Amino acid sequence: MNIEHFSELALDERILTALEEAGYQKPTEIQAAAIPVALDGSDVMGSAQTGTGKTAAFVLPILQQLIAKESTEGEAPGDEGPEDGSSKEKNSKKGIRGLILSPTRELAQQIEESIAQYSKNLPMRVCSVVGGLPIQKQIRELSKGVDLLVATPGRLLDLMQRRVVSLRTIQFFVLDEADRMLDMGFVHDVNDIAKKLPKERQTFFFSATSSPDVESLARVLLRDPKRVAVHEIDTVGKNIESKVLFVDRRDKRDLIIELLKREEPKRTLIFTATKSDANVLAAIIGRQGISAASIHSDKSQKERQKALAAFDAGEVDVLVATDVMARGIDVQGITHVINYDIPQDAENFVHRIGRTARAGTSGIAMSLCDLDEVKYLQAIERFTKETLEVEREHSFHSPLVETMKGKKESPFARRGGGRRRFR
Repeated sequence: MNIEHFSELALDERILTALEEAGYQKPTEIQAAAIPVALDGSDVMGSAQTGTGKTAAFVLPILQQLIAKESTEGEAPGDEGPEDGSSKEKNSKKGIRGLILSPTRELAQQIEESIAQYSKNLPMRVCSVVGGLPIQKQIRELSKGVDLLVATPGRLLDLMQRRVVSLRTIQFFVLDEADRMLDMGFVHDVNDIAKKLPKERQTFFFSATSSPDVESLARVLLRDPKRVAVHEIDTVGKNIESKVLFVDRRDKRDLIIELLKREEPKRTLIFTATKSDANVLAAIIGRQGISAASIHSDKSQKERQKALAAFDAGEVDVLVATDVMARGIDVQGITHVINYDIPQDAENFVHRIGRTARAGTSGIAMSLCDLDEVKYLQAIERFTKETLEVEREHSFHSPLVETMKGKKESPFARRGGGRRRFR
């Protein structure tokens, strides 16, 4: 099936508007294959490699079907109620209707941000509950009512045992990165959660690799699933010169300025892990006489469009972005990508550097790695099956960080990467 535009997928206009505002027009191969099958109500077993747009492949059909269910119940979302969010509250009080399980906190938070982006024009609430963050804050968010819940298995079971979360109203269940779930020892947690789900539900099961254990888990969770798969894509572009720069955390901002002045790039995209770092870094760069702007989900649509237009037109030389917002950036001629932070998920590294060297051109990717990020760099190199070239010709090279990188990898780093998988 050759689908050229999301409008061919029978999606609500409000979803299409959100996609357009985010810069998405043509579905990826996995989206074009999975969305029509899912809209028919079938369970979906998906397989694809990194960078294929898997998150939207399950989020969009879930949103569309929730809209359809509201319409048949006589309450089409967004058709009535004030614009102050009270209609959003009304729908969310019906109970959790969609559950997405993710193996890691970082991926769960990215999925949450993607859902918020796609559902921005809909009266639906999304929330993530993950380990490593204060549970009381998550409990307060849940008390407001949630339509779609993104969770890591351990934290979800904790909340279920506290009777904070009930799964009896779940209509859609997504197991994301099933193979990684198994690698991380979550199979018993997943089974315990699945036992609490209603039998009448639609299930999405995504795994980058197949194994007897993956197939066994799929048989437990899925009913007569439709299988969708796409071809593997390159993890690292052939025309990208990718380097790593070892540096102390406190020196990263100064190193960014040095690199920008030395390289004098025409169009640079810098990635940060947080929205606050994006804002601060753009301001620091601007004070050096280099035109810069930041883009992230806290910016208004007007602000994001203005920054993107200026970057595309060459009026802004440097755009500082977080991962989720950057997925809507489709700008030609990006000469440099700089990772201010090493991404904790190896796949995000591939997404980031893939913004340069497009349409047969060449590009440079530079990743700043501090001591705490060595384990993430090791995971990236296992995932891409390439060792990044070390750039030592700068004022802030840290021999200590480089030495630590060469030491034996920790069990955590080994667990977090080394497999080909996808978002």
